[in-house]
Amino acid sequence: MSGAIERLSSRFRTCAVTGLKVNKDSENLIKANAVIAIVCLLIGVTAAFGLVLTRWQTVHLLPAEMYYRFLTLHGMNMLIFFIIFFEMAILYFAGPVLLNARQPTPKLGWAAFGLMVIGMIMVNVMILMGKADVLFTSYPPLQAHPLYYLGVILFAVGALLATSLFFAALVVAKREKTYKGSVPLVTFGATTAAIIAVITLVHGAATYIPALLWSMNLIELDAQLYRLLFWALGHSSQQINVAAMVSVWYLLGGLTVGAVVLNEKVSRTAFVLYILFISMASAHHLLVDPGFGSAWKIWNTSYAMYLAVLASMVHGFTVPAGLEIGQRLRGFNAGKFEWLRKAPWGDPGFSGMVLSVVIFGFLGGITGVVIGTEQINIIVHNTMRLPGHFHATVAGGTALAFMAVTYYVLPLIFQKRIAFWKLAKLQPWIFGGGMSLMCMSMIYMGIFGVPRRHWDSSFSNAPFSVEFHPAVWISQASMGVGGLLAASGALLFVIIAVVTVFFGKPLTEQAIREGASGIPQGVLKLPAQLHEGEKVVAVHKKGAPGTMVLIMIFFACFVLYYFVNWKILSFLWKVG
Repeated sequence: MSGAIERLSSRFRTCAVTGLKVNKDSENLIKANAVIAIVCLLIGVTAAFGLVLTRWQTVHLLPAEMYYRFLTLHGMNMLIFFIIFFEMAILYFAGPVLLNARQPTPKLGWAAFGLMVIGMIMVNVMILMGKADVLFTSYPPLQAHPLYYLGVILFAVGALLATSLFFAALVVAKREKTYKGSVPLVTFGATTAAIIAVITLVHGAATYIPALLWSMNLIELDAQLYRLLFWALGHSSQQINVAAMVSVWYLLGGLTVGAVVLNEKVSRTAFVLYILFISMASAHHLLVDPGFGSAWKIWNTSYAMYLAVLASMVHGFTVPAGLEIGQRLRGFNAGKFEWLRKAPWGDPGFSGMVLSVVIFGFLGGITGVVIGTEQINIIVHNTMRLPGHFHATVAGGTALAFMAVTYYVLPLIFQKRIAFWKLAKLQPWIFGGGMSLMCMSMIYMGIFGVPRRHWDSSFSNAPFSVEFHPAVWISQASMGVGGLLAASGALLFVIIAVVTVFFGKPLTEQAIREGASGIPQGVLKLPAQLHEGEKVVAVHKKGAPGTMVLIMIFFACFVLYYFVNWKILSFLWKVG
């Protein structure tokens, strides 16, 4: 018995910074999933350069066939493989590591990882061989090779197994009493992501298993039913991202400035609203489909979906307000914005997180609500406004948040000092700035009706002439510049992460004491989590006046953009 206990205890190490008991099995699974996520990001970024230089009409780099191949490669690796591999790493961290628990059945974790890798490789090989030029959506009658669909199924099965291990870790931690009280908010948010993942992956099976049989000429496939089921996977998979991203915001807030969670019950309730209602937003992809009635469309994209919007509004306030109060507790109390001016902007974990919040909220969130409104959707659907929106949410929001947390994962999990530290400090700004410019340019182009998927915006060989406003071509240039900046920022992140993992200097207690280069300030000195005392009471009474100003600016932008879209619609309807 004592031997078994000794062997079990040898599977843990105590983190010198956080004091957490880190299970080595979980740590190894985090490392493996994170490394493959970076590989998938590299594939997606490589394709992104080709896409940007093709949509930029002046350059128009790729021929049509290669453009759509690169578009499929980019979509699958960025929207599915990179994101979900990274989310599996988050689940292994938010479960066993944050709860000081052992990793249940690590062999099953490696089997799940193996299935995901095999599926990812199969899909990418089929795309590169030219046997799956079907884009991310793979709508029938476009048909890929059966191995493409099988690869997606294997990947989904592996992800479902890994997600089940997260739930198992919660049970193990509860039974073995490795934590006190309620699970941490970050773990609660990860649980939300895991529940949405199960819903998503079940719909994925309902989508891709029939598609596999159809590709083998064994059954007929109804195109409309496929679209309905696909978006329960295709859009809901991005809702996993939202829950995981918000969890990362809360985590980084605590690690960087000791951010305060204003009210855990409110934040947890917002996560529950995600579980209940966020997947309904999938219907906004079907608002122009004639096979679905208006009642179904309005219900799914209006009354009920607004509860998911409310959840994002809650997090959009509590995260920056928590940062403000955390800073005020550390003495930055002058005026409304000293806490913001004197924040640790040189820490890429902090700057990446704040940029993620801003880009996701102002560019992704506002445009998303407009896209999800049935009447307005008709002037947005299948224009460049769509990629402008989802690049703001998935890339500017989720991917940037994952990049930011990587700057803490590298020292805390990989136990390495970050390579090219000066460049690392700039990387979130390069990626975030480029992505913002690209997204805004895409949204502006979409207002003039530029199509989202067409290889040639000028329609040069069409039997009809298409004339766009001259501003479109200026926006194409700014989109190209922004896209190249964003892709360069992502490539820089990949280089920093790879060099750090394989060639980085080890993180030692001496390096932390001496304040050596390549160590985020939250690792050098973890901010104390302050909850009691006269100072805490005084700061809480003052509230978060700076955040309130920022929120009012956000609402003003929201109302203005929403009103302008209704005004544009009224022109088309000849109203007024």
